[in-house]
Amino acid sequence: MPEAAPLPRSPELMSADDTGLLVVDVQQKLLPLIPGHRRLVWNIRRLLDGAQILGVAAAGTEQYPQGLGPTAPELAARLGSCPAKLTFSCGGCPEIFRAWQQRGIHRVLLAGIESHVCVQQTAFDLLAAGFRVYVAVDAVAARHEIDHLTALRRMESSGATLTTTEAALFEWCQAAGTDRFKQISALVRELPPEEA
Repeated sequence: MPEAAPLPRSPELMSADDTGLLVVDVQQKLLPLIPGHRRLVWNIRRLLDGAQILGVAAAGTEQYPQGLGPTAPELAARLGSCPAKLTFSCGGCPEIFRAWQQRGIHRVLLAGIESHVCVQQTAFDLLAAGFRVYVAVDAVAARHEIDHLTALRRMESSGATLTTTEAALFEWCQAAGTDRFKQISALVRELPPEEA
């Protein structure tokens, strides 16, 4: 008896081929003001490592680096050069999205800070430009909880899909039983950093 074909993949799911990871403004002078910033950087680093393993496009931005400093070193080492911007939205760095569109990327997973300013405005501009937007809720943050939680609600009500770091990693991976799955499983099993 022939093996039945699997169901078609849901259009709600990200894949390594059609998704870009955007790390928004995770900069040294702002990070210490963010509650739980060590765990935030840890989650973003795991997303970047997973993106590298699975071939997911990744880019980062910096908001006024003369004032807010460079990207956190652990992330900068994985991102390379990040374009600077003065607009809060990463739509002020259109070269990232044009390059992704040319590669057939039409989904963007957002990570970074702050949820209610640069992340939120980027989400809205990407939605308006026709991208599917995903927000890793454990990889975005703000100085104040009310701003963070309200931004998540507002982005979701406007059409962004909320997810987590671990869910995104397994979505990109799609199946078990491969060397890449073993590497993703190792990322998922990592213990989070202790907060000071």
